[in-house]
Amino acid sequence: MLFIVSTPIGNLKDITLRAVETLKSADFIIAENPAHSSRLLQHYQIPKKKIIQFAEHNEHKALPNIISQLSTANGALITDAGTPGISDPGFRLVRACVEAGIKVVPIPGPSAVIAALSAAGLPTDRFLFVGFLPRKENSLIKTVRLAKETASTLIGYDSPFRIAKTVELIAKNFPEAKVVVARELTKVYEEFIRGTAEQVSTDLKSKRTIKGEITILISFK
Repeated sequence: MLFIVSTPIGNLKDITLRAVETLKSADFIIAENPAHSSRLLQHYQIPKKKIIQFAEHNEHKALPNIISQLSTANGALITDAGTPGISDPGFRLVRACVEAGIKVVPIPGPSAVIAALSAAGLPTDRFLFVGFLPRKENSLIKTVRLAKETASTLIGYDSPFRIAKTVELIAKNFPEAKVVVARELTKVYEEFIRGTAEQVSTDLKSKRTIKGEITILISFK
């Protein structure tokens, strides 16, 4: 059996009792970054157990071994932060388990996508999550236009080094867009920057430096 266990995106208090119990009872852990996950497990006083790495660079090699072990034991999949399978290779493991007839159980919890959407003040009835936004202007325009045409709130990740340029391009091509930049969600310096694309662009340009993990939301409603 495979458990999909959500872990905190910043604040270590944001973990469910069920998640901790599942991690304690699992026979082994499947993690994107074993070193990072080991520290997380220590924080919650979870006994040491085998951790198998499953990441972009080794997923094809690791997959057969993990599926073999899951056929006779219970494993818990975690990611560096948030819900596994959301913009990471975890979905390939889930798909392989489904194809192999291995039961998959979600242990819900933190997600930067949902956290940002819930506090953004933009429509939540229909949204489109695209992972990391495209770097090239033409691709970015196509992505934002898709959200506009489908009346969806667009949600994506971006780099703190690129976010100012991204919003500048959005303001240039979609001046009517409403934009929210959510930074460092659940952490000490959590920040929401809201306004029109032009207003948010001006705000970002005025900052000396922009740090932390970025989630951006765009709406035309």
